[in-house]
Amino acid sequence: MKKTKLSPRFWLALTVFSFVGQVAWVVENMYFNVFIYRMFRASARDISVMVAASAVAATLTTLFIGALSDKLGKRRLFIAGGYILWGISIWSFALIRTDVIEKIFPAAASAASVGVSLVIIMDCVMTFFGSSANDACFNAWLTDSTDATNRGSAEGINAMMPLIAILAVFGGFMPFDLDKSSSWVTIYTIIGAVVLAVGIAGLFLIKDGEVKPAAENGNYFRNIFYGFCPSVVRENRILYTVLGAFAVFGISIQIFMPYLILYYSVSLGMDDYVLVMAPAIVIAAVTTVLFGKLYDRRGFRMTVLPALALLAAGYVVLFFFRSTAPVFIGSLLMMSGYLAGMAVFGAMLRDYTPPHRAGMFQGLRIVGQVLVPGIIGPAIGAAVLRGAGTVLNGRHDLVRAEPQYIPRRPYRRSRGSACACCGIRPAKKGKKECLNSICS
Repeated sequence: MKKTKLSPRFWLALTVFSFVGQVAWVVENMYFNVFIYRMFRASARDISVMVAASAVAATLTTLFIGALSDKLGKRRLFIAGGYILWGISIWSFALIRTDVIEKIFPAAASAASVGVSLVIIMDCVMTFFGSSANDACFNAWLTDSTDATNRGSAEGINAMMPLIAILAVFGGFMPFDLDKSSSWVTIYTIIGAVVLAVGIAGLFLIKDGEVKPAAENGNYFRNIFYGFCPSVVRENRILYTVLGAFAVFGISIQIFMPYLILYYSVSLGMDDYVLVMAPAIVIAAVTTVLFGKLYDRRGFRMTVLPALALLAAGYVVLFFFRSTAPVFIGSLLMMSGYLAGMAVFGAMLRDYTPPHRAGMFQGLRIVGQVLVPGIIGPAIGAAVLRGAGTVLNGRHDLVRAEPQYIPRRPYRRSRGSACACCGIRPAKKGKKECLNSICS
């Protein structure tokens, strides 16, 4: 089959909207947790709730808006308008600050707890606009605008954008002190303005692909749940099998991804983790493009197995090693497998999506790609972290959760002996009471 050539306008729109959208998602997926952790002392449970709520919001939004865009057939307006509102909602996070909360809610017992609640609520609002524009309509537009001869190449570019966005966000965040509220105000203002500007540009840049006329799309509410009908499942067994595998793949990613930055910076003590990760991200992005081209030539089976092997190898290396060089290698393998898998699974799903139903199936894709992994993965991560030390508001003060580490009364010992709990000898001769705060 002769490969269909895609226009420069298409590649520009794909690159710009995919990159900027992923920058916004990276901030949400990887830095909202840092934001509520540093500013409002959020717990691992709070982070898990936020991720799960956002996943539910993304799924419901994509189901309803995806079907609506099929019905109306105006992807361009949904994408452009959604990005504009998305940008405004991101900027609104600049207003979620302790000083503002204390003025608006003077009777609140804790500004920190109110802040955590507001972030979770506004994350869902922001997710509604972002999922409308990006998850539902942009992805449907990408399916409409490509075919089986070029979809792997297009999906390779689309799939590499999350890590390119991570690199851009990591580098962009380096000048900021994330323990300061003013830094977050600047970050949210800049990102919100960029997303809004891209939405305005989309009115002129995006060209609608072929979408089935509204009269042929049937009942709107029936179309919302089209992908969940047993008859549709039986007719598209390969599609649903791949989607199930994609969900398992996503769960493994979401177990660690919400906590990845905290792992690098706190657990490993890598203050320069951006410099370590940047080369890994660039190499992984190039690998993803190659996997996309390989998919167009060799198909799903010959590309998904190597991608999964890279991911598994990265997990093994990161599990056993803590020093900089092995962490770099493990991160490179993990990220390469992650992005290559996203490209291969994404292209396969688009290839088997029924014609003229791309919008309807975006909701189904989100269930497998976002909802199931977003609920199960972080919950497993939070369970693993239960009882672990936490960092309070960026101050690296270790707090033991296990009761055996916090005796109810000071540990007492004979004169001059070391504490059995912490091993520290008394500062003054004759002192019998341990002065270590962990023990007392």
